[in-house]
Amino acid sequence: MTPTTETMVGIGGAAESTDMVLNIGPQHPSTHGVLRLKLVLDGERIIHAEPVIGYMHRGAEKLFEARDYRQIIVLANRHDWLSAFSNELGVVLAVERMLGMEVPPRAVWTRTLLAELNRVLNHLMFLGSYPLELGGMTPVFYAFRERETLQNVMEEVSGGRMHYMFNRVGGLKEDLPAGWTARARAAVSAVRSRMDVFDDLVLGNEIFRGRTRGVGRLAPATVHAYGVSGPIARASGVDFDLRRDEPYLAYGELQDTLRVVTRQEGDCLARFECLLDQTHNALDLADACLDRLAELPPGPINQRLPKVLKAPEGHTYAWTENPLGINGYYLVSKGEKTPYRLKLRSASYNNVQTLTELLPGTLVADMVAILGSMFFVVGDVDK
Repeated sequence: MTPTTETMVGIGGAAESTDMVLNIGPQHPSTHGVLRLKLVLDGERIIHAEPVIGYMHRGAEKLFEARDYRQIIVLANRHDWLSAFSNELGVVLAVERMLGMEVPPRAVWTRTLLAELNRVLNHLMFLGSYPLELGGMTPVFYAFRERETLQNVMEEVSGGRMHYMFNRVGGLKEDLPAGWTARARAAVSAVRSRMDVFDDLVLGNEIFRGRTRGVGRLAPATVHAYGVSGPIARASGVDFDLRRDEPYLAYGELQDTLRVVTRQEGDCLARFECLLDQTHNALDLADACLDRLAELPPGPINQRLPKVLKAPEGHTYAWTENPLGINGYYLVSKGEKTPYRLKLRSASYNNVQTLTELLPGTLVADMVAILGSMFFVVGDVDK
């Protein structure tokens, strides 16, 4: 009988399946700001994800309570630094509603125009930066060229490049410069003529489509559960847009031009397509506003306000369809010149929470594709 030899080999912890905890952040190139993701991995697959927020939190809602209704605009326009005009708009609409104030027609249409130009500026940033996060460098250069074209007219009318500070309770800061509408129309036309770059260069790229199609599917039930809004929600088939469903400003008269873009797939590709199509439509809405402004007779751009502005006692909620989703302000007044309470509901805060549902089960390689397709601004999360 042949003798046998038994050998005992020590394998230590390898005998057990161990999960690895990976921290993405708190600074990462795929975010617009400071966000941390705490991931639990099983090999190359994510089994648990937790977004850790608050690194940029500066207590804006408490600061609102220590400033009057003119001063809070400078705070309100900063949480989503890509949508400053739209952020200002929500605050002044809330105060005007409390006052029962009617804004002059020229201010209404000009606000609508500037809100849509701001929407295009916001979307262009993501249309350029998202391919960059997936390895495509070229689109971001085109995106910034188009942004500069529109930034020039926004800067001319307001004096600001990012934080416009152009809204006022009762209207706008001042009237439009002479000849500005013609220059704005030329800028819109120039940007529209070059938007096919994103249709062809990005959507026509098979590598981009391969990295995004079928990745990070967001179910409609999850959209409703987490309060997701904006192009991300509409990419999952949730057909809701405040501009159509609860019109404010001049959107009630723009229903023939307004097109609510939806997709059913709910993946990264669908979210990008919704963002791109919405940009096209925002340019059409801007043209429609310019047409209407040309027809309006001369008139005031704002209402005269008392030296000390006080909102009557009560409460109201004003929400707007911001570029990234629903932005809401719940205003409580005790009849003083400062808000008693001003609660901000930002779009990115709700949208980012869905990462706990989207990331588990996906590969680490797809994490950046999913993260970038949520189109969020971290200041809009942290407030």
